[in-house]
Amino acid sequence: MLFLPLPLLAVLPGGGNADGLKEPVSFHVIQIASFSNHSWKRNLISGCLGDLQTHTLDRNSSTIIFLWPWSRGNFGNEEWKELEMLFHIRCDRFLEEMHRYSREIQIEYPFEIQWTVGCELHSGKFSGSFHRLAYQGSDLVSFQNNSWLPSPVAGNMAKHLCKVLNQNQHENDIIHSLLGDTCPRLILGLLDAGKAHLQRQVKPEAWLSRGLSPGPGHLQLVCHVSGFYPKPVWVMWMQGEQEQQGTQRGDILPNADGTWYLRATLEVAAGEAADLSCRVKHSSLEGQDIILYWGSRITYLHFQPPILPQ
Repeated sequence: MLFLPLPLLAVLPGGGNADGLKEPVSFHVIQIASFSNHSWKRNLISGCLGDLQTHTLDRNSSTIIFLWPWSRGNFGNEEWKELEMLFHIRCDRFLEEMHRYSREIQIEYPFEIQWTVGCELHSGKFSGSFHRLAYQGSDLVSFQNNSWLPSPVAGNMAKHLCKVLNQNQHENDIIHSLLGDTCPRLILGLLDAGKAHLQRQVKPEAWLSRGLSPGPGHLQLVCHVSGFYPKPVWVMWMQGEQEQQGTQRGDILPNADGTWYLRATLEVAAGEAADLSCRVKHSSLEGQDIILYWGSRITYLHFQPPILPQ
């Protein structure tokens, strides 16, 4: 049989209140297993509550590492030890079986397998689950209605893998129960223990800099926004009250302390920079935008707080 990795989803009691947090609330585990040959593999695993990483796994000892003081949720030490043991057994067997089945399902070395498994709550109630497997970054199979189904574009490899996975209906029943019952209770336990941290508001810091020159007579203006929480934020280069559609936003990246960082750039002719400003909106500012004028003059403008994207 092919044992499936179900990290952080052992049978554990949960409880709590998700009021005040962005909906829906999800918990998911990502596993990336790299297989270079028959004797070498690398396994990376992390667990996240929404966008925030809460757990990881020590690759040497298969010990769960709690990244926040509240990452243990409402669970006792014995329960976490039981979870680590369950995970260790399942994960090791999964990696061994992937080597064994690599020929049967026509996988050639080197290859990489990605698993994503988790569930969502809406208004404190279970609203759905997901369990997907990807091969080399492309969808391969997914778990739906108590069985594995191939991706429509994955080809014969996915069909063969589903046949292997669906040979053990007992294992599929366990997955169905863990995703529909245990995972939601796990989310509630984490939300209860981490409520103060998750609902905090941290104001951003912002500053301007000059980026790499895009060409003769032109400037790249860079607006840095860092240290904000929660994640939704609005940043735009402006000329007066007019948004500059050439603004390029980068990805919102995590800081080590759990806050976020974003940079927004704008390329302009050198003589047009003086009238430009960078405007930042965030829920922690309570309706007072940060406005930074090119030349490092900073002011605050009061206005009605925006409805930020989820």
